[in-house]
Amino acid sequence: MAQGRTLVSNGNPMEAVVGFSRAVRVGNFIAVGGTAPVDADGRTVGPGDVYAQTKQCFEIIKDALEQAGSGVQDIVRTRVILTDIDSWKEAIDARRLYCLDARPVDTIMAVTRFVNPEWLVEIEVDAVVPE
Repeated sequence: MAQGRTLVSNGNPMEAVVGFSRAVRVGNFIAVGGTAPVDADGRTVGPGDVYAQTKQCFEIIKDALEQAGSGVQDIVRTRVILTDIDSWKEAIDARRLYCLDARPVDTIMAVTRFVNPEWLVEIEVDAVVPE
């Protein structure tokens, strides 16, 4: 792939309004932005369940990486952002399902809240596709 810029969309109508993409690929680097635990209709998946929400985030991330010509095996960094830092273990148990083989570096942090108060977690990842 040339050093061009590829924008990956998941159909969120706010992408055009706000000016963001689900993921951006430049060369062999892919950045996937803060991914919330929502379904195709924008409804929160797993209200009150950090594990279920983390899995949903990673399913969205997996799809974005695949659209960009990659996959979870190419993840080099994850950022797990929680509203309750004490729920880190549930989030990491779900993260393990997607990242155990790639073993990316990881940051876990807490924030006060997200745009939707039902969201307990958002996840960002960076991936590098082998040349």
